Amino acid sequence: MKKYFIILFILLICSTSHSQVSIITHPDNKTEKISKERLLDYYTGDIRVWEDGTPVIVYDYEMNITVRKIFFEMLGKSASRMKSIWMKRLLMGEGDPPTALKSEEEMIKKILKNKGAIGYVPSSFKNNSVKTLILID
Repeated sequence: MKKYFIILFILLICSTSHSQVSIITHPDNKTEKISKERLLDYYTGDIRVWEDGTPVIVYDYEMNITVRKIFFEMLGKSASRMKSIWMKRLLMGEGDPPTALKSEEEMIKKILKNKGAIGYVPSSFKNNSVKTLILID
């Protein structure tokens, strides 16, 4: 019986840590914290510059990345709804959709190359080379 509790505990820990998403930016970005509302504004293109005037560069993932679905659910939007928002902005000449990346490794590399960059990774993947603005459960 004790063995089953240990297995259940391990499964609970693994499933909890996988559902957390770290919102990351370049280490030189002046912003220290971000709300979910402001994050959504960056991802919809409603806000295009950081508080210090640096242009926001938004990164996303290609469709088949699990963390993408979790991220948009946490923001209260589906991936398809976000796509329609981006397509509307594109058609109106108000901006391009976020650059879609293939992996968490590529996300970290892109974030480190651009001071105004913002993206997200599973919390288990982040490292100390990037700045974490918020941890979303």
